[in-house]
Amino acid sequence: NNPTVKNYINQKIFQPILQSPDVLHKNIFKYNLEIIKNDTILNAFAVPGGPVYVYTGLLKYLDSEAALAGVLGHEIAHAERRHATNRMTKQMGIQILSQLVLGQNPSQTAMIVSNLFTGMTLLANSRADEDESDQVSMKYLQATKFYPGAVKFFFEKMRDDGKVEKGGQGIAVFLSTHPDPIARIASADQRLKAAGIEVKTYKAAGAGIFKDEYKKNILSQLR
Repeated sequence: NNPTVKNYINQKIFQPILQSPDVLHKNIFKYNLEIIKNDTILNAFAVPGGPVYVYTGLLKYLDSEAALAGVLGHEIAHAERRHATNRMTKQMGIQILSQLVLGQNPSQTAMIVSNLFTGMTLLANSRADEDESDQVSMKYLQATKFYPGAVKFFFEKMRDDGKVEKGGQGIAVFLSTHPDPIARIASADQRLKAAGIEVKTYKAAGAGIFKDEYKKNILSQLR
């Protein structure tokens, strides 16, 4: 119920990422951003066809627009590479999915929607899917004003806060759908070095990070 935050994120972060020339399905998929009010969940996810969901718990935990851009780019990459679609096809078969698309199986649709928003097992990503989405997110951000390596900022902050080891409700949901956050930091750093891009951490400030803007336009509006 706070359109100010949603509109700001959509206009200033989400849409600029979608304008990257590497987002190939932006005129085919129905990309849109939704915010779920739940301060206990540190997570975001994408479903087939473009919708991307972000929990307020994640928004309150991050501390820069670059960090959020890294997350959104990662989720857009999942949709672009059809990771969830491929998993659903393997689990349920193309016939059931076709029935869902055509609206011929409402009970199955209800089951899938329930799964997406509770256990979210259909959205649980493999290591390969996560690695690919991290890499693609970096490509997307190179076409924006945001620091390309920001996809790892969330993982670095969780590591330093001890959240990966301690777990907890919010982080448990994230880890169930996004495995290996620590290993992904090293992979991101390697890609940055290979691309000749300065390796920065989530503690960095200055060009491409936008911490003050995040505090003013997002964090202050969520309290």
